[in-house]
Order: sequence, then C-alpha cells, then structure tokens
Amino acid sequence: MKDLLLITPPFTQLNTPYPATAYIKGFLNTKNISSFQADLGIEVILELFSKNGISNIFNKEIEISDISENSQRIFSLRDEYIKTIDQVIYFLQGKIPTLARQICSMNFLPEASRFNQLDDMEFAFGNMGLQDKAKHLATLYLEDLSDYIVENIDPDFGFSRYAERLGKSANSFDELYAKIIGNETFIDKITLKVLNEKLASAQPKLVCFSVPFPGNLYSAFRCAKFIKENYPHIKTAMGGGFPNTELREVKDQRVFEFFDFITLDDGELPIELLYENICHSEQSEESQFKRTFLIENEKVTYKNNSSRHDYKQADIGTPDYSDLLLDQYISVIEIANPMHSLWSDGRWNKLTMAHGCYWGKCTFCDISLDYIKIYEPVSAKILVDRMEELIRTTGETGFHFVDEAAPPALMREVALEILRRNLVVTWWTNIRFEKSFTRDLCFLLKLSGCVAVSGGLEVASDRLLKLIDKGISVEQVAKVTRNFTEAGIMIHAYLMYGYPTQTVQETVDSLEMVRQLFEMGILQSGFWHQFAMTAHSPVGLNPEEFGVTPIKQEIYFANNDVDFTDRTGINHGKFSLGLKKSLFNYMHGINFELPLQEWFDFKIPRTTVHPDYIHDALLENDDFTFKGNSKIIFLAKNVIAENRIKTKKKYNYAYTKITVHLKTNIITVDFDELHGAWLIKIFSEYSVENMKKPTLQQLKSDFEENFENFELFWFSKPMQQLKENGVILSL
Repeated sequence: MKDLLLITPPFTQLNTPYPATAYIKGFLNTKNISSFQADLGIEVILELFSKNGISNIFNKEIEISDISENSQRIFSLRDEYIKTIDQVIYFLQGKIPTLARQICSMNFLPEASRFNQLDDMEFAFGNMGLQDKAKHLATLYLEDLSDYIVENIDPDFGFSRYAERLGKSANSFDELYAKIIGNETFIDKITLKVLNEKLASAQPKLVCFSVPFPGNLYSAFRCAKFIKENYPHIKTAMGGGFPNTELREVKDQRVFEFFDFITLDDGELPIELLYENICHSEQSEESQFKRTFLIENEKVTYKNNSSRHDYKQADIGTPDYSDLLLDQYISVIEIANPMHSLWSDGRWNKLTMAHGCYWGKCTFCDISLDYIKIYEPVSAKILVDRMEELIRTTGETGFHFVDEAAPPALMREVALEILRRNLVVTWWTNIRFEKSFTRDLCFLLKLSGCVAVSGGLEVASDRLLKLIDKGISVEQVAKVTRNFTEAGIMIHAYLMYGYPTQTVQETVDSLEMVRQLFEMGILQSGFWHQFAMTAHSPVGLNPEEFGVTPIKQEIYFANNDVDFTDRTGINHGKFSLGLKKSLFNYMHGINFELPLQEWFDFKIPRTTVHPDYIHDALLENDDFTFKGNSKIIFLAKNVIAENRIKTKKKYNYAYTKITVHLKTNIITVDFDELHGAWLIKIFSEYSVENMKKPTLQQLKSDFEENFENFELFWFSKPMQQLKENGVILSL
C-alpha cells in the first residue's frame, strides 16, 4: 500500500520517462512519504504495439472499399505486421541488436507509405550506422501502423500526444467535457486497464497526475473519471506544465467532477500539504494549501493559505526513477539527423541545473510565471552528487539537463566537478547563445561529456532580436555556434517567424542568415515555429506595445495561446512550408546554392544580407587579448618534463622539453629551463583537482616575481600551442 500514486498519462515520450513524477518521488523520499509512480504512456504503447494489440486492431471490422489505398495495403499485409511487431519492439528496446541486419535487408518489414520518403533520404544513410538505419526503418514501420490506427481506429492517436487538439487553447471546457463523458475509445480501454492494475497494486489515498502538455490532458481526465466512478474514496490532483501555464484562471466547476485539486507551479510543497490534509487531517484544525484550486462552498476557489515557503532546490532530493520500466522504453529515429535523435533515441536521466531562467527578459516567453521568473541555481557539487546517485540507481550515464537556459558559469563548474571525479558521462542541455561561451569553455564542456546544446536564435534579425530583448545578435550567435562546433558539440537552433511587426523582407533575410550558418558548418540542426502570443508573456500582457491586438474571449478553462491580429496584415503562415523545406535540405548539407525563391511558390523579395555576412563575422580573432580576470585552468595530467642542453653558436643552452600526452595526440614544446620549471610548478599547483583557479592577473604577478614581460611569455608560440590544444584554458 502506498499513500500516493504519481501518474504520467498517455502520451509524452517513447524513449525516456517524462521526469516530473521522478522529481516529486525524489522529494517525497526526503519526507519519508511512501509513493509509487507509473508512466501509463509507455505501458499503453507496449500493449498496443504487441502481437495481441495489433491483432485486435486488425480484428476491428472495416469496409475495405471505404478506406484509403494506404490502409488497404497495411490491412492486406496484416499477417506480416502481426508476425514482426514483437521483434521490432524488442529491437527498439535494445534487446536484440542482431535484428538490425534483417531490418536493413529491406525484405523483412512490411512497407507502406511512410517508406516512400526513403529515396529522398538515402543520401543521409551513408552517415548512419547499421543500428541507426535499422531504427529509422523500424520507426517508419511503426508510423505506418500509426497512420492505420488514426484512419480506422482512433483519429486522436499520436505516439507522443493523444487528443492534443482538445487541450490547445481550450478557453471553454465544453468540447473536452463532451469527449470525457462520451464512449471510451480503443486507446482508453487499454489505458484504463493499466490504470486499474496500478490502483489495485498501490491502493493509494491520493493520485497525482502530471500533465506537462495538451497531448496528455484528455487521458488525465479520462483516468480521473475512472477513479471517481470506481474508487470514490481516492482523491485526485493535477499539476504540471499544462495547468501551470493554461489553468491559472480556471472557473468551470465541471473540471472538479474529475479532479479534487489542481496545483500550480513547483509541486513539492503543494503535494506535501495535500498529503497532510488527506492522510493526517487530524493534525490541523484548518486545512493548509499552497497554490491549489478546489471546490469550496460550491465555487471554484484558489487556496494559498499556507505560510510555509517553497523548498530550495538543494533540498528537494535526487529524482527517483524506481517503479518505472526503464528497460522497456523504445528508441526511435524519425529523421536522419543526429541532433534530432537526442530527443527520441536512447534514455536520459533528467536533471535541472537551475530553476527558472537567469536571463528572464525574452518578450515572447512566459517570464511572469514562477517557473521562469524565480531563478535559483543548484551548486555544482550537489548536481554531480545527484548525477552519481542516478548512475547508481538507474545504470544510465546519459543526462539531459532540462533547463530553460543553463547558466554558463554553472556549466563550467559542473564540467570541472565531473573532471575532478573522473566520471564518464554524456550530457546535453538548452542554452542562450551568449558571448560567455568562448572557445575554451566549449572545449571544457566537451571534455566533461557534453555532446550537444540547443538554443533560441529565434528571428535571425538584429532589429527583431532587440525587440524580443534576446540579448544577442546574429554575429554573436555565429561566433558561439562556431566555438561549439569546433569543440565537437552539436548545435540545434530554435527558429521563429511571424513575430509582431516582422516584415516579409526580414523573414527572407532571416532565412538567408540561417542558410549561411548551415553552409559554414557551424549549425547542425534547427526547427522553425510560427510565433504564438501567450497570455503570460510581455507581448501577451502588453500587446499594444508590440503592434498586435488580442482577440478577447471569455476564459472558463484554459488560457495561454491568445489569438491576435498583427497590424502588418501579413499572412506569415504561408512561409511555413518553404522555411521547413529549405531547412530540411540545409540540415543534410545540400542545395545551399539554390536561390531562396526556389523554396516558395509565391514571389519573395531578394535578400538584402551580404552573401559573406556570417563568414566575415567569424574573422575576428581575440587569441591575443589579455583579460586579467580570466580564470585559468590547467588540464595537463600526463606531462613529462625533461631538462636538456642544446648547443647554440658554441654556447650551451639549458632548456626544458615538455611533452603532454593527450587522448588522440602528443604535444611537445620547448621552454628555456627557468620558464619551463615555473610552468611545471604551476601545472602542479593548479591541477584540475584543485578547487582554486588562478586568474590571469594572479599568474602574471607570480611570474613577475622571478621574470619579466609576462605577456611575451603568455603569447609565445609554445604557450599558444598548449592553449590551442586545450592543455591550458582561459575562462
């Protein structure tokens, strides 16, 4: 028996659990509150995509003449799908890697319309290994089955979302309510069967649903309805990203036919108080709540009557992934792009370096809400302690830091802490493209296991970046992406079009900037999305300042995306296909020479961006700039120093030969004997294990106690060689 059952309803991700319940369970452990967690999404997927599940799908009667040609083909090949489905799932779970050879033979999997794109993508397979190609083909196979399900079984199905349209901008609860009280769908029946098993096993007093996205909102309500009808003594609560952003003004009492409570923002204290109210109500005369909606006196009431403060990030514990079926998640590869595969291929332990955003100014972002507004970093030591604990408990060494924007200084300290402890980990995160990401910092991050970063370039126009208050320029982004690329770290850019007052010319010029970034090889991946005005962003809160007029609607349920009219009158949506089509080509390194007009079926103006704009932005070199406050890090461990004598014009010259053995090469440099001895002393005093990091000015002072002209030494050819190869880093 468990006091709390924490549930992620279908669907979020196939390859890794959404981390919210693991975060909460980790916190509850610190309070000795017993809980059980379940990701219904992966369990439903595994039941659906099994021999029994696929058989049930094909057993549903259909009129063959009324379905599409693609569905007819899939139905005709149903025996092949039933025969192969279990093997494909086992392969995608990493359990039978040898199946890759059969899959890649192109004579094992039944093929329908999704495989038609293979001819267009064959050029990418040269850069994909056998396992990755097989994962991609197996993904197409699953997507064919998904297409059949959507057409003939359940039109709301999707691998990472379910009935998403019902949760998007749903100012009224009417349509969603009608769906909830209507007949159960094929997917619902599987979901509720799995849910019932969890309820019977855990026997909880409170069930908490984490609803991060519109795509798992409907299933959360359907599950809550089942609990109310079959286990009326169990209380239900909803929290997570969707209610945090969308349900801050909920008024419709019908919502509370299904949920007793809806909590907002950080969930630790609100859930702890719910637990105390439900499981230990005798301890308090008046129930205490934190940021919680409930029904009181037959009205929807917002209760925030607890005087207790939210927990500090250092005190919420390490995420706990126990109970989740970690070995049963499936890795898929939808497109042949190495950066995109990070989202869907392989399981990642999720952690957060800092709560909120250290920048917190972008005008399109929900910076008025606590999850962005309240910035609180965690110390590097605590973070790496948590990493080590997760490695012990999950066996996984991959980490995705799910920050709004990871702080560069903290990333540096985390990287150093990883190196001090000799950990072997792989990690990636989201950043701002700011100038703090120097060549040396990027190299340090790579050494610690960082393989990729994503960040918002948004509209690649300096005027609009200022209007967004992004705090970056296109030139700066180019330099930062160059630094990451040269360090061997992949970069994904979030791209935006249709921002208020954006002109057609600026859209075209933004595409040209993106084209040049890819052509220069300093950007590996990207995604265009059209600007959406949200109620809690500066644009949504002060639309007149940005030249837009919101279309007012009465709010009874969700309020986030706000319809609006832009005074420019431009139909930005018409650019969508051309932007995405061009980006697909650029990501695969082709068709840079085509005029931008080729991507659009309507007339666009010529770009005003110089064809060498990005190239010229990268020419500036600051290798010989003296920055006294720079922190200096010495990464040399395998150093051999030999004192030698060289004869020059009848004079003997004493010098020190320093050899550094790096992982992939050997660096050999010569210094005169005294300078060499000083450098070896510094290597020893300030090794990476030493918590103290000297500034460049401190090194200069130390040097000049014995020698003259530190700058001449620091910028000498041997020192440049050590710096260029990452033996000495300046941060």
